[in-house]
Amino acid sequence: MIELGKIQKLIVIKKAPIGVYLKARNGKDEDVILLPRNQVPQEIEIGDEIEVFVYKDSEDKMVATTKKPKLTIGDLVVLRVVETTSIGAFLDWGLEKDLFLPFREQVGKIRKGGAYLVGLYSDSSNRLCATMNVYNLLSSDSPYKENDIVKGTVYNISKQLGVFVAVANRYHGLIPNKELYFNYNEGDKVDARIKRVRQDGKLELSVRKEAYNEIEDDAQKIMNKLELNEGILLLNDSSTPERIKAELSMSKAAFKRAVGRLMKEGAIKITDEGIKRLW
Repeated sequence: MIELGKIQKLIVIKKAPIGVYLKARNGKDEDVILLPRNQVPQEIEIGDEIEVFVYKDSEDKMVATTKKPKLTIGDLVVLRVVETTSIGAFLDWGLEKDLFLPFREQVGKIRKGGAYLVGLYSDSSNRLCATMNVYNLLSSDSPYKENDIVKGTVYNISKQLGVFVAVANRYHGLIPNKELYFNYNEGDKVDARIKRVRQDGKLELSVRKEAYNEIEDDAQKIMNKLELNEGILLLNDSSTPERIKAELSMSKAAFKRAVGRLMKEGAIKITDEGIKRLW
């Protein structure tokens, strides 16, 4: 059976001026597909096997190509937008005909030149399209463990839950709201630490290091802020977590650890108004 959207090996059954006709090894004789002449390798003969990708051309006809697309059915990859229209966007996937991303399959703000994580599906008219709704295409069976450092792509943002990340563009990941110290957009690349592997296999992520490794970075961030503010920072133990996060992009717990470190080193002192640099 010839499968749309997949790379497969087919058999040459007929030569013609416009190319060669292919079919699956055990397929029906009438279930054939054209490999255009400009794609046909030299010296190919009837009965030879050839690896091709099957899709629909600009005339909406099913054809084969020896070119390898960047995306096939079952995969997730980041593709760049080459054009946006009122009905959807078009993505560069390495073939002559750009891949259509329907408006209803978009997540967030899509812009020309932007790159987004997408999957491939066949619509009701048996045409290949891209989708950014990739949650159900991700796996929970990752090889990672707690404190592993991973890379991923943001594919959705929830005000209630946090930032959804496709770890290695393959596995379920989430940066919970409590771990968010930066603003993200769909398509952003993320370096993160696995904070927890949940019982269902999904990964809880943090964009911060382990607590004992964070202190030095956070202490330096406070000192830099003091430098910019003429040695005074209007934050202390009474400051709200929200204000600390807005000023320093760190949690209140991280702030208290870093302040403790700096006080121990004699670099700062705490006043009723806030923090004062001593050197």
